[in-house]
Amino acid sequence: MIVIGYSGHAYVACSILTASGIVVSGYCDHEEKKANPLSLPYIGSENNSAVQEQLRRAGCFIAVGDNHIRRKVYNTLQSVSVQPVNAVHPSAVITPHAQVAHGNVMIGAGVIINPFALIETGAICNTRSVIEHECTVGAFAHIGPGAVLCGNVQVGEGAFIGAAAVIRQGIRIGAHAMIGMGAVVVKDVPDGAVVVGNPSRKIND
Repeated sequence: MIVIGYSGHAYVACSILTASGIVVSGYCDHEEKKANPLSLPYIGSENNSAVQEQLRRAGCFIAVGDNHIRRKVYNTLQSVSVQPVNAVHPSAVITPHAQVAHGNVMIGAGVIINPFALIETGAICNTRSVIEHECTVGAFAHIGPGAVLCGNVQVGEGAFIGAAAVIRQGIRIGAHAMIGMGAVVVKDVPDGAVVVGNPSRKIND
């Protein structure tokens, strides 16, 4: 398995893959990193056609925390018939009737995904986040460590939910919205909004 991207988020992704019994054989990035704490070989850029053939053979995971960049890389790989896998920590609890898309979904250690929740392509459910019943985590959204989505929460594509944020039952978080860490969200959040605090308040125009 080859990871694409090699910084803090990638280190976590590698730990998830390794815990799942998958050997990470190298990393791709635009250039070789000076810091290499996992001592992984540098494969090259994922935009190189020879490297793309290696990705097809070995399998790959896009280990990039930035939602926009992750989607861009995913779309590029899809266009050359490279299909990234999921990374799911063995300690995660994915209950019956929950649905997880196939395609670069990351589910970290201690995550709980309850019945009839839907995790869409490219989404991240980070360490110990809780996705309650009938929630949707949209494509390429990111649920931060320890965040809690109460039942029937809809998180739009590309949205970011900060660490330890709590979203009240039935709330809609718009596409590409950003929820600050520790925020308590009790009202719907429009597309592209940035909200912080307890109770949360919008801070951008």
